[in-house]
Amino acid sequence: MNKTSSVLSLIAKWAILVVVLTAIYLPLLMIVAYSFSSAQSVGGEYGNFTFSLYKKLFENKKLLDAAKNTLIIGLTSAFLATALGTTAAVGIHYMRKKTKAVVDSASQITVVNAEIVTAMGFFLLMIFLRDAIKLPVNFNIVWLIIAHTVITTPYVILTVSPRLKQLNPNLLEASMDLGAGPMRSLITVMLPQLAGAMISGFALAFTLSLDDFVITNINSFGSNIDTISTFVYSGIRKKGIPNEIRALSTIIFVVVLVVLIVYNAVKLKNDKKSKKKI
Repeated sequence: MNKTSSVLSLIAKWAILVVVLTAIYLPLLMIVAYSFSSAQSVGGEYGNFTFSLYKKLFENKKLLDAAKNTLIIGLTSAFLATALGTTAAVGIHYMRKKTKAVVDSASQITVVNAEIVTAMGFFLLMIFLRDAIKLPVNFNIVWLIIAHTVITTPYVILTVSPRLKQLNPNLLEASMDLGAGPMRSLITVMLPQLAGAMISGFALAFTLSLDDFVITNINSFGSNIDTISTFVYSGIRKKGIPNEIRALSTIIFVVVLVVLIVYNAVKLKNDKKSKKKI
């Protein structure tokens, strides 16, 4: 009886796993499959196997410009968010307990806040700075980078903070006792140990920026700046999503998959080296 129950339990676990993985990956596999299809719409005949959508992708200047803007905004804001978030996480970590609790909570407001509220806040701030303060600012790619940096920095703090709690506090003190200043100790002792968390924070910040629509759409008002998300939305409203999006989505998926595999392989290799040293 116990053996039968164990077998049934194992089957149930595998069945749930298969259902979950299918729900996650089936849409992605559909995009990949139809990126090589000559069919103009999904749902009918698959058509012939072809690379025509990839050719059209590199001939579609508007879509390529949107992809370029997405990468510029995403990579720049992710770098800035990683630098600011790591610095903030270190500062918060060494605060007094009560102050730390207040600042830590305040830094996470944009995480729990509705994105539409944050987007409108940035929109009104831009209008105020431009019209009331008379600063030379406008709705452009720089403003979008600032907005994306602000909304992704708290996620970097959330990623780096747990790693800081695992560090040996004596290492930083020992470094300063040996004559290294606070900044040098931070760069040479602490940052190498935070590298994994910083890479994870950077990847999360970049993904959030890549995926963002609400803040980008509202804060690109009148600037004619498109990212992939706003380009797709505009296409849906006017004449439908261009078929080249299938090819672009496939390229993004493959690149992310390769980066993830390489990152995990390097991490596994480093973990094995660390265990051997121990």
